Amino acid sequence: MEKVTASIITIGDELLIGQTIDTNSAWMAQQLNGMGIWVQRRVAVGDIKEAILEALDEESASADIILITGGLGPTADDITKPTLLEYFGGAMVQHEPTLQRLMQLFESRGLPILQRNIDQALVPDSCTVLMNHHGLAPGMWFEKGGKVFVSMPGVPHEMKGIMTDHVLPRLQEQFNTKAVLHQTLLTSGMGESFVAEKLLSFEAQLPEHIKLAYLPSYGLLKLRLTAHGEDKVSTAAELKLRFQEMEALLKDIAVYDEDISMGEVLGRYLKAKGKTVGTAESCTGGYIAHSITAVAGSSAYYNGSVVTYSNAMKTKLLGVKEETLAAYGAVSEETVREMAAGALKVLNTDYAIAVSGIMGPDGGTPEKPVGTVWIAAGSADNIVTVKYRLMYDRERNIQMTAIYAMNELRKLI
Repeated sequence: MEKVTASIITIGDELLIGQTIDTNSAWMAQQLNGMGIWVQRRVAVGDIKEAILEALDEESASADIILITGGLGPTADDITKPTLLEYFGGAMVQHEPTLQRLMQLFESRGLPILQRNIDQALVPDSCTVLMNHHGLAPGMWFEKGGKVFVSMPGVPHEMKGIMTDHVLPRLQEQFNTKAVLHQTLLTSGMGESFVAEKLLSFEAQLPEHIKLAYLPSYGLLKLRLTAHGEDKVSTAAELKLRFQEMEALLKDIAVYDEDISMGEVLGRYLKAKGKTVGTAESCTGGYIAHSITAVAGSSAYYNGSVVTYSNAMKTKLLGVKEETLAAYGAVSEETVREMAAGALKVLNTDYAIAVSGIMGPDGGTPEKPVGTVWIAAGSADNIVTVKYRLMYDRERNIQMTAIYAMNELRKLI
């Protein structure tokens, strides 16, 4: 069978004006890709009937599966359901199981039920209803011209529930998919163009069914190999060999052989060693702490943070000497070294990370321009320091500092 393809249509004016960030498409694409369905396009349209109908026609012309989210709420701007009725034909009917669930939910919360709420149980009789156990509006499965169309609420946890409970299992039954496998190498310390030069021969020798993608992000470059094949076992074996070959070429900048955050990478190293870490942050204002604690289970290896934005707090909480600050300034190797040493004691950890810098847009000097950052990382026995000159806006400088700081400790460990 040829490659099974899908398109994702997200509906809502709030997506087009940037008021709401579309996280649904990314999650759905990951789930589909994991089962061998290739997402060929993601389309956002407003709450306009003609735009929705046009998107349905265009995407179904080339995709086997069209997944739709949004526009199923109880208000007047939610027009997806009547538009789907027009597209697929039939009549609106009351879906009793959805109505009963809706009535029970409102009764249990002591809330009056409005007609617009009851109408959420109306569905076109041309669809198969997919029960929503996480909200009110049900999902709807349509088939037309040999293509599958699925409409789901735009609320992320409701969409995920319907996808997991109904859509993914049904797609697995209905489509005989080929294997689509990915493996990602995280790297840091070398620009995209320089990495591409190192991989020039490697990439030229890749077979047609294996592709290399360069995915730069803050402080990291992800290299993703994607392999297409008839079955998962042989495809995975071939992909692994190619990946190992690429990893060997980049061993000096390789961070991890999985697409996870730097916070999770550092956490895995610490957990494997049975060690703990704490952070002393100035310019990042707690962002490193956030990056580490965003990982479930981080309490096993993360003790805490001291955010010392002012010089007075660096001295009071971390024991940085006043003479050090007077002689070298807050943004200096000497200061971050003392911050790290203080954090090791105050937080009672095996390792510590300390950062101090000028994130911008102002505050720089000719000697220490905006983007100057000093990082210290290490243990009571060995603290390493490194200086960076970042050239971006404040937000990106903060994020890159966090990535670089965590990576310095990873390298030390």
